[in-house]
Amino acid sequence: MTTQTVEYIRYRIPEDRSAEFLAAYTRAAAPLAAAPQCVDYELARCEESADNFAHYVLRITWTSTEDHVEGFRKSELFADFLAEIRPYVENIEEMRHYKPTTVRGTGASVPTLYEWAGGAEAFSRLTSAFYDRVLKDDLLAPLFADLAPEHAEHVALWLGEVFGGPHTYSLTQGGHGHMVAKHFGKRITEPQRRRWVNLIQDAADEAGLPGDAEFRSAFLAYVEWGTRLAVYFSGPNAKPPAEQPVPKWNWGAMPPYRG
Repeated sequence: MTTQTVEYIRYRIPEDRSAEFLAAYTRAAAPLAAAPQCVDYELARCEESADNFAHYVLRITWTSTEDHVEGFRKSELFADFLAEIRPYVENIEEMRHYKPTTVRGTGASVPTLYEWAGGAEAFSRLTSAFYDRVLKDDLLAPLFADLAPEHAEHVALWLGEVFGGPHTYSLTQGGHGHMVAKHFGKRITEPQRRRWVNLIQDAADEAGLPGDAEFRSAFLAYVEWGTRLAVYFSGPNAKPPAEQPVPKWNWGAMPPYRG
């Protein structure tokens, strides 16, 4: 199994060549983006440069170091890439691969989906409104005929943890495997899954969860992902997964809009 690697290339470019350097990398980005070995890339400029030189760092995430060296560098795409940036190779100060470590995380400048939704009370309102609807629904009620009184609150804890809240579900109920196991043998149909998705969106409206596009798109993305897994694990050919932590969901392409 290969592991992603991050390549850093540091440039020291004379200020009077900075504009042409940036234009060259704008063109070079096309073959880079087309490379199947490339995960993502970003060119950043140092803000503190004060020596008549512009300092740039190019960060490229590769599927692996081997894929970069043996794959991309031996491809026609690399030839196209190099043709654009060749005049600046002499300005490279560092070019190395780095392996990510376990020291990683996010800061507090962007709230979690859990915080944005309103915390524990919001998810409790959501699941209460949702299961009120489920038990009155002709398509879903048979699936929950033996619903335990505490089920709605357990799902609230689950959703809260998924969306960045405290690890209460993991500590009191178990991880992802515990939730998955509850669907074994249920034989959930696609119409039932679709109804589940629709009802939880209606419940989100009733519970007063944020209605902004960014939150709701991230919320629905998890609901689609989670319900499709539920259908699979409820089927006859499902195999129990290895024990794993509760999945973590975050904002999609855009963080919350602050008008």
